[in-house]
Amino acid sequence: MLVIRRIHVTYRLKGVAKEDRQTVDRVHGFHADHCPVAVSIRASIDITTEVEYID
Repeated sequence: MLVIRRIHVTYRLKGVAKEDRQTVDRVHGFHADHCPVAVSIRASIDITTEVEYID
C-alpha cells in the first residue's frame, strides 16, 4: 500500500519581471492557507513548496 507522507511542489515561473518577483514571493508565503486541497491534507501530509524563476 502506498502511503504519502510528504509532497514537495516547485513552481517554475518563466517570464516574471524582476519587479514582480517580490509580489510573487509574498503571495507564495501564504497561498497554501487558501488552497482547499492543501488545507484538507496538511494535517497528515507534510507539504512544502518553492518558487524557481526561469529567465
